[in-house]
Amino acid sequence: MGRATDGKGPTRSRERFLQGEAVGAGVRVPISNSWQRCRALGLSPDQPGLPFRDDFEHDARIIRAAVPVLDRLQSWFAGSRMNISVADANGTVLLRRFGETSLAGSLPAFQRVPGFVFAERYAGTNGIGLALAERQLVQVYGAEHFAERAQGNACRALPVRDPISGRIEGVLCLGYPRGAEDPALATVIRRAAHAIEKRLLGQSSERERALLRAYLDTGAETTAGPHHSVGVGELILGMRPCDRAVLMEKAAELISWAQRAAVRVTLSDGRRVTLVSRPMTTATGVEGFVTEAVLTGPARQEPLLVPRPAEQPPHLAFVPTESVRDTTAPAEATEAATVVESAAPEVRATSLVPAVTAVLPPAAVPLAAVPRPVPGTPAPGLAPLRAHARGADARGTDGSAGGPGGATGGGDRAEGGLGGRTGGGRGSPPQARGLVLVGEPHVGRYALAARRRLELLSDASTRIGTTLDVRRTAEELAETAVPRLADYVTIDLPEAVLRGEEAADPFSDLYRTVVHGIADDCPFHPVGKRVDYGPATPHLRCLTSGQAVLEPDLRAAVGWLAHDPPRTEVMLAHVHSLIAVPLVARGVVLGVAAFYRGQRPAPFDDDDRSLVQELAGRAALSIDNARRYTRERSMVLALQRSLLPQGLPDQDAVEVAHRYLPAESDVGGDWYDVIPLSGTRVGLLVGDVVGHGMLSAATMGRLRTAARSYAELDFSPDEVLTHLDSLVGRLDREAPAAGEAGIFGATCLYAVYDPTTQQCTMARAGHPPPVLVHPDGTVSFPDLPAGPPLGVGSLPFEAVDIDLPEDSRLVLYTDGLIESRTRDADMVLDRLRGALAHPDRTPEEICETVLDTVAPVHPRDDIALLVARTHALDPDRIAIWDLPPDPSLVSEVRASALRRLADWGLEEAGFAAELVLSELVTNAIRHGSGPVRVRLLNGRTLICEVSDCSNTAPHLRRAATTDEGGRGLFLVAQLSRSWGTRYIRQGKVIWAECGSDAA
Repeated sequence: MGRATDGKGPTRSRERFLQGEAVGAGVRVPISNSWQRCRALGLSPDQPGLPFRDDFEHDARIIRAAVPVLDRLQSWFAGSRMNISVADANGTVLLRRFGETSLAGSLPAFQRVPGFVFAERYAGTNGIGLALAERQLVQVYGAEHFAERAQGNACRALPVRDPISGRIEGVLCLGYPRGAEDPALATVIRRAAHAIEKRLLGQSSERERALLRAYLDTGAETTAGPHHSVGVGELILGMRPCDRAVLMEKAAELISWAQRAAVRVTLSDGRRVTLVSRPMTTATGVEGFVTEAVLTGPARQEPLLVPRPAEQPPHLAFVPTESVRDTTAPAEATEAATVVESAAPEVRATSLVPAVTAVLPPAAVPLAAVPRPVPGTPAPGLAPLRAHARGADARGTDGSAGGPGGATGGGDRAEGGLGGRTGGGRGSPPQARGLVLVGEPHVGRYALAARRRLELLSDASTRIGTTLDVRRTAEELAETAVPRLADYVTIDLPEAVLRGEEAADPFSDLYRTVVHGIADDCPFHPVGKRVDYGPATPHLRCLTSGQAVLEPDLRAAVGWLAHDPPRTEVMLAHVHSLIAVPLVARGVVLGVAAFYRGQRPAPFDDDDRSLVQELAGRAALSIDNARRYTRERSMVLALQRSLLPQGLPDQDAVEVAHRYLPAESDVGGDWYDVIPLSGTRVGLLVGDVVGHGMLSAATMGRLRTAARSYAELDFSPDEVLTHLDSLVGRLDREAPAAGEAGIFGATCLYAVYDPTTQQCTMARAGHPPPVLVHPDGTVSFPDLPAGPPLGVGSLPFEAVDIDLPEDSRLVLYTDGLIESRTRDADMVLDRLRGALAHPDRTPEEICETVLDTVAPVHPRDDIALLVARTHALDPDRIAIWDLPPDPSLVSEVRASALRRLADWGLEEAGFAAELVLSELVTNAIRHGSGPVRVRLLNGRTLICEVSDCSNTAPHLRRAATTDEGGRGLFLVAQLSRSWGTRYIRQGKVIWAECGSDAA
């Protein structure tokens, strides 16, 4: 019995804990939680005795059920140093057995007899107290005990539950020396506890059988006259299973109300059965209720109101139904007809089978099975009951005995029970009646609660996880639980989880995410506030253990009270019971949910904890799905945004504003681009890759890069689309080889605006047409050939030239802006027309207006929007010379260009421009054909252009030292920032861009 002093494992951790240090990782979570609670209680490891009670019930149900089991365990462990104890739900030891009788002599005198209390708040960490706190099988070994005196021992303890209600009736504990640990003891204690629970069930079954015996003794199962013409058992031979289930459900409801009541049930074939409940008392004082069914002929059409019951049961919604006066019995038997719609006290679903006794009238098929006896034990009274039922049937067939008019144990005849013949008068259709259920009221409540539990789980499967939003999924969990299970629910999630990531420290990085309840007066931390939980709080205990933690009485929850005394004291005025449950899915800790009760008087119990654990598990999977989706969507969106233009290029042709709005459900492949081109022109591009997700985003990036490359080569819009069409087809053919899904195509619109001519050339590939807003506010949709989507192939694209006066607005967009399943396309276009009919708005204002008034509230597809306000290059900044193909005119062109540069104040660029023009004009005259045009453009830079009617493009090459020519383009490339060739409808243009300060 001495203290363990091996200096390692739990011993060392316990010493560190008592010194105020952090508990080592080698200590099991239930033990560390218990130590924290002991510290909060102010317990001392060497405190002397334990409380002793002698006022416990010596004939309690748990004692009567446990005595035979403990006697057998004692014989099993005879000769060993095993001590066997049974305690009640408060930790008071009620029974004790020893493998060796002499072992009792080593105990203090007051512990040798029942009555001492081993609750954790008195004895610290021990088997009985920890089993009650954890509500599951526990093991306490050596130094894991908090008290010094118990550290030489080990024990295993397991709660014993009432099989009907699920409540803990007591604790079975096996104690032994520390060195006698055996893993097989876990199986032994489970079997022993199960045997005790079966004996508890047998006690309940005996009470039900006693009620049944009392009912049969009254002869109330038969009725003389027309009532006995048909038995209920015969009627249900053709009854559908769904009708039987409804009858059993309503019968359990009537019993649960614990008062006279009736309800009329309409079967699926149109027949009506009236269920009537009345009290029943056995000779030994067991009080219960019976429910009988009365089947009548065609019911009257006019409904008759029935008075409300004298006492309305809590949480039951009463609605008036048709009177049962004409179909069953006197008015006293028809005090209420109700339909239950709200929750009753919850219990485990398995309580239905042993708790509700259903019997049958003579020669009938039962509506439910009689409780089965405990295996291996006789079933008292079943055979006599059957014989008695047959005898009652024999007496009742001739009307000489029995019937509702006879004696009804419990004084029912005096109260006008079911015994009258008023239901079948002259000319009335015959009635059939029979017993449906016999049971005690609390059993009916357990049955109803089990059904409510299943309904709540079924409802949760459809209500939780309807979206892929983490915060909304958490709110759905709270909304499902309130008010059917809890009065208030709070949910705390790490900020990283809301972003779609895994939390680095889910035990401390928690933020209040959801607060939901039946009222707003409970002083919880507000949404968005960071919450920190102490080590002994139920919230952190459930996170560390991974299991739900139940605190039936918050006034006794030391860890919760000590965490934040001022706030908890205020909250006790609103709540009294708590279940904290971790949100864990796929091994990832997502947060913690807390369920509180305050308005309803019944505290949470173990069945509630099991239900909350199930709800939290389902919700955690949905939250994790939403988290994963958020993470993947964030990754795709980050990729998408990185592939879109990061800024607008410098150019003078248009003033541009743009927007990109991703879809709510998934990210697609929409893109836009603004591309500066030669000759002060600008390219405007929008496109949309079919599909959503990472592949679409990656494909968008490839297409945008290719489109920009084709545009910078000065291809016309239709040529750019032709090259993109070939690229998409090639990517689509390569995708299956890479194990990817096909792209199936894309749409695109490409426009090139020239500020020198105020003309725009456009072509589209299956894309929505652009919108043109004229300077006077007129809005039009240019008639632009649609063209096939990219990737279809075989069809050409057609470009169209459109005049755009200065200060016009060109609006390009993707189909996500106008297409919607719930909106008419023409109506959307009219709304777009109205939003754009304001010529005074800037491109930025137009973007905001269009997204606010035209875009869907919840976009199902990406939206890319590009608005360009056109400018025109001042004619005074343009110089043009048309020349015949005569080499002698080159010098005149150089002189004219120098004069124009002087007028523009660009004398410093004259030398470079003179050499570039001389070389380009000479090459055009020598190697080109037709007239030659020279153009100087004074924009952001000085641009020299020479065009002719030839389609032959020059090529830059490095001339050898012995070559006489071939150095002209090399000089042009050296003297200019950039140069190139673009083709026009007749011929080509060779251009070179020189800096305005070039020397």
